[in-house]
Amino acid sequence: MKLSEYSNLVQKTGIYPRDTVAEALVYTGLGLTGEAGELANQIKKIIRDDRGELTEERRQKLIDELGDVFWYAAATARELHITVEEVLIRNSNKLLARQKANTIQGDQRDGI
Repeated sequence: MKLSEYSNLVQKTGIYPRDTVAEALVYTGLGLTGEAGELANQIKKIIRDDRGELTEERRQKLIDELGDVFWYAAATARELHITVEEVLIRNSNKLLARQKANTIQGDQRDGI
């Protein structure tokens, strides 16, 4: 599926208040935060319930939650009148600039 096709699906399946830009952004922003929390909760359950093992069942739940996170991110982009592709390009440019300036920090063993 292309990102533009997914964005069209988001538009068709998005039923939420849009009386003002602020109202729409509050809804999509809170939805994004909530779904990110659900993703984090599934990761927590790997430790608590699955003894540190990523089971196939948990993997599928993570993928489902990640899809929900992406839906809200795409809906937020739509409310900002920007395409998902434009968001990704802008983020890529920011990351490449940080890399060039040698300002990306973290544990280099992880590659992140």
